[in-house]
Amino acid sequence: MFIGSYSNSLDAKYRMIIPSKYREELGSRCIVTIGIDRCLYIYPLSEYEAQAAKLETLPKMKADVRDFVRDFYGKAEECEVDRQGRITISAKLRGYAKIEKELETIGTGKKIEVWSRDVYENSGAGTMDGAKLAEGLAEYGI
Repeated sequence: MFIGSYSNSLDAKYRMIIPSKYREELGSRCIVTIGIDRCLYIYPLSEYEAQAAKLETLPKMKADVRDFVRDFYGKAEECEVDRQGRITISAKLRGYAKIEKELETIGTGKKIEVWSRDVYENSGAGTMDGAKLAEGLAEYGI
């Protein structure tokens, strides 16, 4: 399980260091794709495949489902983790997430989120209203 958050940055070759606590679970290859909130998602291969299996159960006649499936597969990139624990973030993915240099890397259970630090700090992500959150989670029995 990926937990915790880390501040890191891209190097001159657009590589980010995967936090050492995430490397073993992530493995030597992973999938990087766009996230829902202007961030990137990094999945271990097995978790990406599990998410893909869930997508197969969605109603294909709905336009928003087809759009999401296209993005899930079409904007995903397979990455190799090098010996120093780095992956390269492509220009296409950096552009989507507005990543220039400084990053926030956050474990979110079965995947990792990578944010531009500026986008993260200005989005309100990671901040919560406890009472509002409790009400929302109660709907799901949490």
